[in-house]
Amino acid sequence: MLNPSRIKAITLDLDDTLWPIWPTIARAETALTNWLADRAPATVGLLAQPEVKRQIRADTEAQFAHLAHDLGVIRREAIRLALQRAGDDPALAEPAFEVFFDARHQVDLFADALPALEALSARYPLVALTNGNADIGRVGLARYFKGALSARDFGVGKPDPRIFHAAAALVGTAAEDTLHVGDDAHLDGVGGLGAGMQFVWVNRAGHDWAHASCQPHLTVADLQTLVDRLV
Repeated sequence: MLNPSRIKAITLDLDDTLWPIWPTIARAETALTNWLADRAPATVGLLAQPEVKRQIRADTEAQFAHLAHDLGVIRREAIRLALQRAGDDPALAEPAFEVFFDARHQVDLFADALPALEALSARYPLVALTNGNADIGRVGLARYFKGALSARDFGVGKPDPRIFHAAAALVGTAAEDTLHVGDDAHLDGVGGLGAGMQFVWVNRAGHDWAHASCQPHLTVADLQTLVDRLV
């Protein structure tokens, strides 16, 4: 059961907690395809084949396994590999990735996200904690956060307890005095609980909790329910 009296800070996941990620990625991929259409049409044709696209991603992940925590590197190098295999100019990978990355930050927040950020940030220091590559400044949410930590910057991602401890340390709190909030039962839940934090599972889709060895301190269908418990 959640113990609000122990909470001195909150670490907060981004993708699928504050906004839905897959519609965002789909729009970013469309922007990338449109940009490549006149510059690298053979690459567009190659990536239009789902099996080929999956293989390029798998080959990139294998080549850059040591950078698996940096999704930006994986995305950029997958674009580069596609360009190479299609016979287009691999130097286009850098500007192409910037087109994708810019569109990746054009997110549609869940309706409860901004009111929750306003309420929670007025009471607790918030730290963005993500395995993704979203930048809270580019998204326009930096004013609500005292800090941000990504797997890309830290070198390992959730569920490794070290990244949770480092996120809490950004605002000077111990893990046991920190609440982690996120949507992923394994990355956020098992990770946060294993790091010694309280954990609130944002379960918008009504999934079953699949980890018998631990349980969230609270499960909510939206962030407003969390605000109602804390503020």
